[in-house]
Amino acid sequence: MLFPTPALTPDDDRVVADIETMRQELRHQLRSASAEWAERLRKYLTADAVAASNFIEGFRVSTVDVEDLMDGERDVEVSEVNREETLAYQRMMTYIQTLHDAPDFSYGKGLLNGLHWMLQGHRHSVRKPAGQWRRGPVYVTDPRDPSIAAYTGPDAGEVPALMAELVDWLNADDRTHPLIRAAMGHLHLVSIHPWADGNGRMSRSLQTLMIAREGVLAPEFSSIEAWLGRPGNTWEYYRELAQRGPRYLPDQDVSGWIRFNLVAYHQQAQTVQGRVDRSRVVWGILSDFAESTGADERIVAALYEVAMFGRARRSRYEHAEGLSLQQAQRDLRDLVTAEVLTPVGRTRARTYLAGPRFPERALEAARTPMTLTHPYQPV
Repeated sequence: MLFPTPALTPDDDRVVADIETMRQELRHQLRSASAEWAERLRKYLTADAVAASNFIEGFRVSTVDVEDLMDGERDVEVSEVNREETLAYQRMMTYIQTLHDAPDFSYGKGLLNGLHWMLQGHRHSVRKPAGQWRRGPVYVTDPRDPSIAAYTGPDAGEVPALMAELVDWLNADDRTHPLIRAAMGHLHLVSIHPWADGNGRMSRSLQTLMIAREGVLAPEFSSIEAWLGRPGNTWEYYRELAQRGPRYLPDQDVSGWIRFNLVAYHQQAQTVQGRVDRSRVVWGILSDFAESTGADERIVAALYEVAMFGRARRSRYEHAEGLSLQQAQRDLRDLVTAEVLTPVGRTRARTYLAGPRFPERALEAARTPMTLTHPYQPV
């Protein structure tokens, strides 16, 4: 038995309508944006989702370091464990992103176990097999005291039947709004806890896949993982899951879970829109700066990295603009000579920070915080 999908209240319907409006507007903006600018934003959002979801599980790698790892950078100062977890999750998310418009798509046990292998294959062991249902009990410990089981999953013998029911539900069309179905899919999977490890990230990834399959926005713009990974929101996430009780009891009202997810969707949409607005302004300022100094337009890519993410790397700049090693080195050397950039470190590990002559307006625009509204609270 799975959790029944609750009916929406009038307030819920209003919030859903707000989210749809924001997502449609964002879709329109992305369609009219330059391919280069949109690709940079997609890449950032993917890295942010990977960093946040891993952060929830205790693997701490910054978004900018995740981007470097995604680009194949070897000289990134992270532990080997964090590197492996980041790259494994990024590979799985990359595959999920390709499924958003796959023809003849259907959910299945093989798909879910395959995704789990991508995520946990590097940790496969007899005790914790990857890509296979668990063979014993599983516990979610209380984040305040690991000696206390905050949640105990269903008996291992029940998992195959529960997952078969979930797959049938995933492939059915019950006319429920896709955002609500995606939230329910997350809850179903994380509550069944079918694997020995990796259940949280798999459940969040399933939610992302379900939203992406809806087709309104590309997967990179659909995930709420970055929102869930903010420290205060992570605590609320655990608290909301704990409301379901210490054991699998699906015959209950889960309206609180739906409302929690609607807040997440709404505020993540606000966050992405804020990122879009900020990125446009920064890119425009830097384009004007390049033109005023007689520099090639391509240097905007390197300056944008510094303004938005705090640093640039030669290899990233080289690949993004399709330059030769010599061209990239010359551009960055010229920017250092002009005191626009300041180099830090040596050889491959070298990064470039804002120098004394970096356009201050771009830094101010990039650093200006936005304000989020709560969709259920009066403005």
